[in-house]
Amino acid sequence: MLERGLQPDFSPAALQQANQLTHAAVDTDPAVRDLRKLLWASIDNDDSRDLDQLSVAQPLSGGAVRILVAVADVDGTVKPGSPVDAHARANTTSVYTTAQIFPMLPEKLSTDLTSLGEGVERLALIIDMTVTDEGALTDSDIYRAVVVNQAKLAYRGVGAWLAGAGPPPQRVTAVAGLDEQLRIQDAVAQRLKRVRHDCGALTLETIEARPVFADGELSDLRTEPKNRAEDLIEDFMIAANEVAARYLAARHLPSLRRVVRTPKRWDRIVALAANLGEQLPRTPDARALNAFLAKRRTADPERFPDLSLSVVKLLGSGEYVLERADEDSPGHFGLAVRDYTHSTAPNRRFPDLITQRLLKAALAGTAPPYDADALGALAAHCTLQEDSAAKVERQVGKSAAALLLAARVGQRFEAIVTGVTDSGTWVRIFRPAAEGKLVRGPEGLDVGDRLTVQLVHTDVLRGFIDFARVRP
Repeated sequence: MLERGLQPDFSPAALQQANQLTHAAVDTDPAVRDLRKLLWASIDNDDSRDLDQLSVAQPLSGGAVRILVAVADVDGTVKPGSPVDAHARANTTSVYTTAQIFPMLPEKLSTDLTSLGEGVERLALIIDMTVTDEGALTDSDIYRAVVVNQAKLAYRGVGAWLAGAGPPPQRVTAVAGLDEQLRIQDAVAQRLKRVRHDCGALTLETIEARPVFADGELSDLRTEPKNRAEDLIEDFMIAANEVAARYLAARHLPSLRRVVRTPKRWDRIVALAANLGEQLPRTPDARALNAFLAKRRTADPERFPDLSLSVVKLLGSGEYVLERADEDSPGHFGLAVRDYTHSTAPNRRFPDLITQRLLKAALAGTAPPYDADALGALAAHCTLQEDSAAKVERQVGKSAAALLLAARVGQRFEAIVTGVTDSGTWVRIFRPAAEGKLVRGPEGLDVGDRLTVQLVHTDVLRGFIDFARVRP
């Protein structure tokens, strides 16, 4: 982290500030609504305590549903220029490594005072959206409120239950009406997803390896596919981020946008499709690409995550950019939306805290806390630090994988090419899910190619895993 410009430890001043805080932020402004009695619930990872958002659904006439997303009011506690804010601004994100989590905010805040924990009153920013029976996002509004999380739920249990593959989680049965509430939310999320994909949002399913420990020792890197509960939250957060971006644009205010530009390596995506007997247009076309991906997901679900990974690599990384008032940003190619920001995870990402401050200033009718020049500099910094954090996470993940594979030097594995750069060619094996460098035989390979490799060397300290190509 230090080598990449990230701060692993909080400064003494930041720790002192956190230690002096004794209660969550409150606000007696009459404009802050009382929504404590609504059936709010959070859905996150099993072990997450830094809860950023809650959701609730209210059916309307004609099949429409009002969806409310409550986002933790982190700005109510973390003020611009404070020591805690300085640390958050330096790192811009929590760093999630296999070995340890380095939170953007002190845990006293992110897992308690600024977290939407179960059963506690918290200030929140409400993103209020109406979704029609056809999945169109119509009326929307943003305002402040006090909320209470009625049930802390986890992706795994809720996802299995929604898919009919498991019983309802204990909290779902314990809280009256929550089962029906979640089914309504799931149905609305499916509508939103269908409309997004009809517009060209990409159907992707990448594999994320999670560490598994036994008696304190790393025993495996296990992959789990996304489930219905994760999809539900993702669809709601995408819609909420669109609403937040449009809210600021409608008031002619500058904002921080999240963009994925038109892919520069579209020719390789076209070649990947051709290798599978499909044809894509010569120029980038999100709808055509999504139609191809959806077809491949049905035709070959087992290999679809590998295809998804190849496409993700070729699309390129997302970035933060300044959008000045009355100017257009490039938009998000992967989501097929033009107006998009990050606003729903202020405990974990600094861009979301920036957007929250901009929204609160707009609501109060005060000057924005950042001018356009400051936002432009922050956009570049947040993009850089996000990339740095991702590299740290990958490096530690590779050390974990090297530790697991150290005793298997000489063994052969099926693999897929995940990257081709000036520094080398990279491949990923499937069991365990691990990525390494192809040190012998990379000639003629490109992203998405499948091959057999032999493990020739590991270096746990540096996270090196070296493979050699095994030719037929």
